[in-house]
Order: sequence, then C-alpha cells, then structure tokens
Amino acid sequence: MAKFECTLQGDYDQALRYFHEGILNGSMSASFEDESYFQSAGVRCTIRVYERYSWSGGNRLSMTLTLVGDGENLFLSGITAGGSQGVIFKINTWGEEAFLDTLRELVNRW
Repeated sequence: MAKFECTLQGDYDQALRYFHEGILNGSMSASFEDESYFQSAGVRCTIRVYERYSWSGGNRLSMTLTLVGDGENLFLSGITAGGSQGVIFKINTWGEEAFLDTLRELVNRW
C-alpha cells in the first residue's frame, strides 16, 4: 500500500474531471471501476476506484481516489493497493508507487 495526500485550490468539478482523465490516460490498462458521492452543507466528497495492470508485479492493482471540496478548498487522497508479491510479507510494491506517481504528477501540473 502507498498513500499520497495534499490540499489544493480550485473548482471541484474541474479537478475531479482533470484527475479522472489524467489517471485513465496515464496507463493503457487503467480502468474506472466505481464511485461514491456525498454532499452535505456545501461540502462535497467523491470516492473513485481505479485499476491498472502492473507489469512489474504481474497483476492488477487498485487506486482509491478521494476528493473532498469545501468551496475552492480541496483535499485529495490517493491510496494504492494490490500490486505487491509475497505470501506473508509485501514484496515488490513498485507497481503501487508507479500508479501513485501518476497522481503525484497530475497534482504537480494542477
């Protein structure tokens, strides 16, 4: 498992669309699996799950993206899982980090 979190400024809908398209375009095997959305008292929260194939791990791994918005104040969290090898200990988590690097690069360009 790997995690990346940050705060951003901007339009919630634009940010959600930007990160969604960036993740899907960041890997030939990336797919959008499902989402959950909630809004209360002006605060919005979207949770989305993506998957992609990890060449280094030889398996599929997932990234859960959470975007919380209160006006122009945004909080973004990305957590990857499932790309490691090993029965008892996690070995080879490069795929998880690589998937998360896609999100980091998108944040840097935001």
